[in-house]
Amino acid sequence: MKKLICLLLIGASLLSAQAQITPFEAHADKNYTAAYPEIISYYQKLAKTQPQMRLFNYGMTDIGKPLTLIVLSRDKVFDPVQIRKMNKTVILVNNGIHPGEPEGIDASMMLVRDLLKKNALPKNLVLCVVAVYNIDGCITRGLSRVSQNGPEAYGFRGNYRNLDLNRDFIKADSRNVLGFMQILNTWKPQVFLDNHTSDGADYQYVMTLIETQKDKQNPLLAEYTGKTLSPELYKRMKKSGYEMIPYVEGFRGTPDSGIVAFLETPRFATGFTAQHNIISYITETHMLKTFDKRVYATYDFMQHLFDICERDATVIRKLKERVDEETKSQKTFALNWDVDMANYDTITFKGYTAGYKPSEVSGLRRLYYDRSKPFTKTIKYFDNYKVTLTADKPVAYIIPQAWGKVIDLFKLNGVAMKRLTHDTTLNMQMYYIGELRPPMRPYEGHYLHSNVPIKPVDMPIRFYEGDYVVYTNQAINRYIVETLEPQAVDSFFAWNFFDSVLGQKEGYSDYVFEDVAAGLLKKDPELKKKLDDAKAADPNLAKSARAQLNFIYQTTPSYEKTYMRYPVGRLMQDVKLDLK
Repeated sequence: MKKLICLLLIGASLLSAQAQITPFEAHADKNYTAAYPEIISYYQKLAKTQPQMRLFNYGMTDIGKPLTLIVLSRDKVFDPVQIRKMNKTVILVNNGIHPGEPEGIDASMMLVRDLLKKNALPKNLVLCVVAVYNIDGCITRGLSRVSQNGPEAYGFRGNYRNLDLNRDFIKADSRNVLGFMQILNTWKPQVFLDNHTSDGADYQYVMTLIETQKDKQNPLLAEYTGKTLSPELYKRMKKSGYEMIPYVEGFRGTPDSGIVAFLETPRFATGFTAQHNIISYITETHMLKTFDKRVYATYDFMQHLFDICERDATVIRKLKERVDEETKSQKTFALNWDVDMANYDTITFKGYTAGYKPSEVSGLRRLYYDRSKPFTKTIKYFDNYKVTLTADKPVAYIIPQAWGKVIDLFKLNGVAMKRLTHDTTLNMQMYYIGELRPPMRPYEGHYLHSNVPIKPVDMPIRFYEGDYVVYTNQAINRYIVETLEPQAVDSFFAWNFFDSVLGQKEGYSDYVFEDVAAGLLKKDPELKKKLDDAKAADPNLAKSARAQLNFIYQTTPSYEKTYMRYPVGRLMQDVKLDLK
């Protein structure tokens, strides 16, 4: 009996040990990334033996499977409300938004296990890890990234709807992002990390880094990340053998001519989390380095991030609280930015000499990087952005209840809203949209509006019982303003949420309105003068009978005032409203 018990114990021990080995580690060449069933099975087995770990499922993705969130809590407390009462700082890590860039998936599996096995969970942090975000793409396994050095098979960039989920955070076309919003607004992290793999130029670094662009980040957070957190991450990564450089993006020619800091607008994960006043990073390991180095570099980065945030947990948490309070009273908000090419910093860059030679395919000139000729140079780093467009917030926005997707997204993101208790006419500032030039081809399923011309008009507007009032005294103000101001780079209007207002519903029959228009001109000399002046200034108008009729039609009571009028109203004065 003793011998049997001993054998059973040995067998259980071996099974436990096997369960702790990731699929990545199990392959001798370390050129393998875990498939979706392996990922979930691994975490489920680990959670059964680890009381400091718990799995949560959120939402339902486009492929019919929920997002799995791993939560690590040293105190074994897994209630987000209680965690906040305990003054814990929360870090959220996202993996596999592009499953062809899977390093974060495998690195997180190892790091979660190691923190638990070594009893090394941080005291002041709660760690939340999305096992794999784009489950759809993870299941579609193959070799789609032809320029990437391993692993032997991996997931596809698009999801089941062929959406790039790292362009979906504002427009929310996928059900994946709805699950992510639940996670974000349930756990309310102070720090966010999104793990990726880069493409583009060749250089010596395994790891590059994107951080929230300092000129679009709240100044308090920019001060801390720019002077404390980011420099410490660079220092520690160099010490661990994975020296970093800022993400190599936007260079003119080759990287040694200078690189441009990446601007993560709200369509991206980190641009979206920045709207929530969350410190945000993206790791970008280099596609041409071997997969094992990319995984281990991601592992080390996460470990360093956790360690620094553990040390500065109180500072980070209090900074977030201060920034949230500042945002409630902030008056002016940036809507768009552009790189400042006149002002730049310099950084040391370790690259490979670039050259050109005849292509063996076309016979024409082609670029190549010569790894036998490494160099270290001081290059320009264009990391300054200037605000190109701003808006002053109103007292409140009023959103007609007809625009249900806007309302649903606001609810998911914790925006406080009230509803009118009865029909009400209010003096509002409304925007009329000017002439738009939509692109010829869709981008992520949308004909994205840009450079939107608006004309503010003060006018009485009738709203109805149940319409939504959104006061701009909230910590989530950046999200509110940047989505509702139509000129913002990633506004709801830019993503076609309100395109139905761009269609005129009523018109006239030319031959009938000819007589009506002639009568109006006879009765109204001032209208005739306006038409004559307009024809003199615009030859095209003078040559078009239809355009002249339309000019007159727009002055009549029959012309619909809702045509080209943006439906969300700006309440500019704090009047008493009956709300529920």
